[in-house]
Amino acid sequence: MKVNYNWLQDYVGEGLPAVSEVEALLTAHAFEIDGVEQVGDASVLDVDVLPNRSSDCLCHRGIARELATILGIKLHYDPLAAAPTLTTTDKIAVTIADPAACPRFTASLITGVEIKESPGWLKARLQSIGQRPINNIVDATNYVMYAIGQPLHAYDADLFPQVDGKWQFGVRFATPGEQVSLLPEGGKGEDRIVDCIGTEQLIVDQSTNTPIALAGVKGGAFAGVHAGTKNIIIEAAHFDPIVTRKTARRLGIVIDASKRFENEPSRELPPFGQYEIIKLIKDIAGGEYEGTVDVYPTPATTTTVAVRIAHVNALLGLTLSATQVTELLLRTGSDVVAVDAETLTCTGPFERTDLNIEADFIEEVGRLHGLSNIQSVPPTTGATIAVNKRQYYGDAIRAVLLEAGFSEVITSSFQKKDQIQLQNALASDKSYVRSQLQKNIATALDHNAPHTDLLGTATVQLFEIGTVFEKTADGVGEHLSLALGVRTKKTGYTPKDDAPLAAAVTLIEQLLGVPMQWQQGQGLVETNLTTTLDQLPTPDAYAPYEKAIQKTFTPISPYPAMVRDIALWVQSDIAVTQVADTLLNAAGKLCVRLDQFDSFEKDGRVSYAYRLVFQSKAKTLTDSEVNTIMDRVNQAASERGWEVR
Repeated sequence: MKVNYNWLQDYVGEGLPAVSEVEALLTAHAFEIDGVEQVGDASVLDVDVLPNRSSDCLCHRGIARELATILGIKLHYDPLAAAPTLTTTDKIAVTIADPAACPRFTASLITGVEIKESPGWLKARLQSIGQRPINNIVDATNYVMYAIGQPLHAYDADLFPQVDGKWQFGVRFATPGEQVSLLPEGGKGEDRIVDCIGTEQLIVDQSTNTPIALAGVKGGAFAGVHAGTKNIIIEAAHFDPIVTRKTARRLGIVIDASKRFENEPSRELPPFGQYEIIKLIKDIAGGEYEGTVDVYPTPATTTTVAVRIAHVNALLGLTLSATQVTELLLRTGSDVVAVDAETLTCTGPFERTDLNIEADFIEEVGRLHGLSNIQSVPPTTGATIAVNKRQYYGDAIRAVLLEAGFSEVITSSFQKKDQIQLQNALASDKSYVRSQLQKNIATALDHNAPHTDLLGTATVQLFEIGTVFEKTADGVGEHLSLALGVRTKKTGYTPKDDAPLAAAVTLIEQLLGVPMQWQQGQGLVETNLTTTLDQLPTPDAYAPYEKAIQKTFTPISPYPAMVRDIALWVQSDIAVTQVADTLLNAAGKLCVRLDQFDSFEKDGRVSYAYRLVFQSKAKTLTDSEVNTIMDRVNQAASERGWEVR
């Protein structure tokens, strides 16, 4: 968010430090600063406001309040300090179809305004943060939004029909196929017609049921303010953030107003927005304020949270007293009451909708105290109390299987279908937790078996040690499972897969020395390892640790590999390494593997057979490209007097 330093000074006053210090303070205690630039006579900071603070800090007052909190001072001017007093009017009626989707809707009537160019100071402020001035009314709505965070919209009241002397506003969901005509971007160009699918929330002229705006997203062309407008109605409301976000993202209308509604500013903010814009419009456009209607069916309740001093210090690694914690939390504008020497009850200010649990208030203590002031305490080395059987025997099984040529895999715990369904799934194909490992191992075998040439192995042998979940008589149970799988052919299971699998099972049973029950599949076995571990003694100590060989990760190419074989006769005095080096040099960088798979000697010569694997990281190779490379390989062999078979 672009933040004008001079604008901040309106709120903070003379206590506002220099721009460089503001940048340092925000970086250390609140937000990263992406840059500072000079725009006209103002320094403009680019503040990276994260989602957890977007409800109150996507505005100048929010950033100013944050600076005052960090500095431990009061704001020179705070537009949210006291609830505003607004005159009521019976000239506007509002009907909300779903209060959960639109918890609050306010509308103010101002008559006799003059539409003209905004004063220089207002245009300069908007331009400094990258906004193009349009006219004094539209600029006023934008100014208030950037000032206190409440989006507003102005309608030409004379373009609305009146029923019984009242303007009729309605808020409802769209019907599928319904169309809304929206104002052009930046006030220029043609109106945009959007087709609704039924998930959008609309503001309508209730008397004719005509859509006049996409609620929380963009105003409609139905009653847009124009050069001849004299009477206006200002809307300031609160809309459901999820409904707003889905509508804005589906239609690609992600503008500053929708971004603020997506982050759910306080429901108490609309009257403040009305008060500020009424005052501003009367100053720059004249007119007479007639009154405001405020429909707020279910007012929001405040959340009071118990904050334990011991928990604060335990989480932060500090030794703060209750008095110190209280002083820090009071700086945030929270109400803090001491229940006893070790517990505080805290209620955040209305605009801080992010302060809902104890950890939220503890985070405030930590960042205001200064995370750099928290001393690191390295853990002390102590004697091992007990050996973890699961780790000990798991490591032993891994060592045996790795020595036997198996590779360990870690597969997803989530499935599309299984026994136990999650309440809040990450995705529709991850709605269940796994009850066995065999299915995942089979999938991994199928994915890897076609790539044995690229992997440099004749067979694919995999195992996994992981937790599985199943229904029990008592509800949900879990246990540690071990599964193994083998594929000796690319095309799938064959009876030949059973031999290496049986050998691996024998190795594990010999290692552990207890009977084990195995579930048999096609080239797959699985056992309940928890049951086996329960039968084993607890070791006295872990096996000596051997540091693994350091390896460099290389990203896998998304493009398929191609294979070519070559067999050639060479003189018996030619070293096999010389043959391999010659072939590799001729094949070039696209040859990612060279494996010898056969050799025999006859009549004073040796026959070597090699498999070359080609793969590009940039594209799919063609037969002609690989054949050209193989021509070079054959040529290199012929030049050395080797006979290609």
